[in-house]
Amino acid sequence: MASLKDRIIRAAKLDVNLYEEVEADTTAMDQAMGVVILSSIAAGIGNITRAGFGGVLMGTVAALIGWYVWAYLTYFIGTKFFPEPQTKADLGELLRTIGFSSSPGLIRVLGIIPGLQGLVFLVASIWMLAAMVIAVRQALDYKSTGRAIGVCVIGWIIQMFIFVLLLTMLGGPK
Repeated sequence: MASLKDRIIRAAKLDVNLYEEVEADTTAMDQAMGVVILSSIAAGIGNITRAGFGGVLMGTVAALIGWYVWAYLTYFIGTKFFPEPQTKADLGELLRTIGFSSSPGLIRVLGIIPGLQGLVFLVASIWMLAAMVIAVRQALDYKSTGRAIGVCVIGWIIQMFIFVLLLTMLGGPK
C-alpha cells in the first residue's frame, strides 16, 4: 500500500495515475477518509478566528457528510444520466477518488496567517475543483473532461440545494 503522504502529494499535483490507483485500491478507503478529515481540520484551523474550536469539529463532521453525499450524487448522475459507453463505477471508487481530491485543501491551514485567509481559501477551492474533475473523470472512466465538469456542476447545484433546504428546515444561522 502506498504511503498516505505520497498519495496526498500526488493527488495535489493532479496526478491522473494516482486517481486511477486509488480508484482500483479497495483498501484505500481509510486513507481517503483521512484526507477528507485532514483537509477539513486544515480549513478549521485556517478559519479558527471566525469559527472557533467548535467550528473545527462541526466542519469536520460536515465535510465527512458532504464527502459521502457528493460521492453518491456524482456516482448517480455520472452512471445513470451521463455515462459514456465505457463507464463502469461503484460508490466506493467515487468515495476514494473524491476523498483524495480534497488533498489541495490542506493548504487552507495557511489561512491562519493574518491577511491571507481569503486568498488561501480561494486558491484551495480552485485547486480542489480541478482535482475533483480529474477524480470524477477517472472514477467514471470518462474520456471527456467536459462531461466530468458537467457532472461536477450538476452535483454541486443539487448539493447546494440540499444544504440550503436543510439550513432552512433547521432554522438557519442566527
